[in-house]
Amino acid sequence: MNGAFNPRTVLGVLVVGALAFLAMLWFIGQGDTGSGPDNGEAHAAGHGLAGYAGLADLLERQGYEVERSRNPGRLDDEVLLVLTPTPWTDADDLAEAIGKRRYAGPTLVILPKWYALPLPGGTKDAKKGWVRLAGAGAPGFAKDLEDQLEMAVKVEALKGGPADWQGLGLAGALPDRGKVLGLDGGPFVGLVSDSAGRDLVGFADDRGCYAVLEDAAGVEPLGEDECEAKWAVTVAFEPDLFNNWGMADRNRAQLAARVVDLASEGEDFPIVFDLTLAGLGGQRNLLTLAFTPPFLAATLCLILALGIVAWRAFGRFGPPLHEGRAVAFGKTQLAANSAGFLRRSGRLHLLAAPYAAMIARRLANAFGLRSADPRAIDAALARRAPDAAPFSTLAARLEAARGPNELLRAAHALHTLERTARL
Repeated sequence: MNGAFNPRTVLGVLVVGALAFLAMLWFIGQGDTGSGPDNGEAHAAGHGLAGYAGLADLLERQGYEVERSRNPGRLDDEVLLVLTPTPWTDADDLAEAIGKRRYAGPTLVILPKWYALPLPGGTKDAKKGWVRLAGAGAPGFAKDLEDQLEMAVKVEALKGGPADWQGLGLAGALPDRGKVLGLDGGPFVGLVSDSAGRDLVGFADDRGCYAVLEDAAGVEPLGEDECEAKWAVTVAFEPDLFNNWGMADRNRAQLAARVVDLASEGEDFPIVFDLTLAGLGGQRNLLTLAFTPPFLAATLCLILALGIVAWRAFGRFGPPLHEGRAVAFGKTQLAANSAGFLRRSGRLHLLAAPYAAMIARRLANAFGLRSADPRAIDAALARRAPDAAPFSTLAARLEAARGPNELLRAAHALHTLERTARL
């Protein structure tokens, strides 16, 4: 056998092709068919200065279960959800996402500040996702947030001081102290502040039971009968404490990890970085459902069944059988086909008279008679075989027969009479 058609080679080609096809279906279902989410924006898949890929990687190295989610359904899960809206995020969408989680799990919101632009083509040593910062400004949706999320934020330059920021037992400098986004007013309890006294990180003061956060902020906790049992909303007003630029400093990285730990309120929650507010949400479709529980079980069973069918087809025993002709050659087969056709058509009784006439002609030829007259045949038969039944009697019995069995018995009697006459 030629090596190109070796069974192992063919099997390998089939397996690789099947796996590639399944992988294509999975990536289509997940929406990973384009250039990828690393577009330089401020989200957990971004490796530019304003992105949070460094923070996600830091938390993974610390042992947290971290996921970057493009599924809007994860907004309601019992996890620590990290929301990274863009400057153009709608305030109602953000408020709705936070509101749904007040009794599902804690939320950490990192506000945007930088306007990032892709590096010009051909930039030396530039890597995918790198950007240049074109300016900073307070997000437009901040002024439209209401009630417990009402906030007044502004970008300002810091004056000289011992540290640009301090809080949670740490202090340090900011990457760009001339553009610092801080809270000027709103119902928040501060955790980290800048040298001007503005809050850079805080949690919503909405009379919730947040003992861990209140202890870290150094404020008197509310009594159990004075607070409501719900999850806290922690807001990082200054993103440079958490983004990739901020992760370049050890103190800022330690602060970011402590804020994430406090935002979980002492619970060991998985950490989910949401990408939907950054415009990277994946739409659910049939392929997505096929690889999502509980439909994943049915998909795996179907794949297993296809594998078994392919294995049986590939490893069958012996060569394939040659398909015979629908109508075989030969007089015997022709007679058999004709008889089968008559039997299936229910017209077997129509053969009685023709068959009796055929036997009469054969007997006349055997006796040397000029015509097939039944009386002449009976007379000649009586002379040659006195003990035989008369032909006319057997012919009448055949013509009077109705059922298949009766017809066959009568025809057999005539056939036996013919053989007797020829002896």
